[in-house]
Amino acid sequence: MTPLVSIIMGSTSDLPILSKAADFLEKMEVPFEMNALSAHRTPDEVERFARGARDRGLKVIIAAAGMAAALPGVIAAMTPLPVIGLPINSTLSGQDALYSIVMMPPGVSVATVGINAGLNAAVMAVQILALEDKALAERFDNYRSGLKEKIVNANRELDKLDYKFKSNGGF
Repeated sequence: MTPLVSIIMGSTSDLPILSKAADFLEKMEVPFEMNALSAHRTPDEVERFARGARDRGLKVIIAAAGMAAALPGVIAAMTPLPVIGLPINSTLSGQDALYSIVMMPPGVSVATVGINAGLNAAVMAVQILALEDKALAERFDNYRSGLKEKIVNANRELDKLDYKFKSNGGF
């Protein structure tokens, strides 16, 4: 099975955050791969990966990095594929990584999710892939319906809470 999404992390210390992305891709039945690459420590491997990504059948790349966070931008500079940048909170509350990833020069874009938002990176990847895959779009629609149902159920539970000055049925 050819992977459609590549999850790239600057270090395996990022795995707890990237596992949320992997879990969601697994749930959505999207083939993916995971690798550790560093824009600073393994630049030749990053270039080989990025330049060959489309030819290998990949459709979307999730690239996570902290601190200087060059990895997503370097990959985006060398592939026409969409790159989703995932800033990792390693210093400065992750703001250094966020700014590094989101502030790309014109013509080289990286779609960026929130700090440590591994799940949202995978959600965005699925949304991109679902544009051309009706079965995946249906699985994603079911997922989104489930999110709505969680909130509806939460409101039912909140209505049951009894406080002297609380009124029910706010809207």
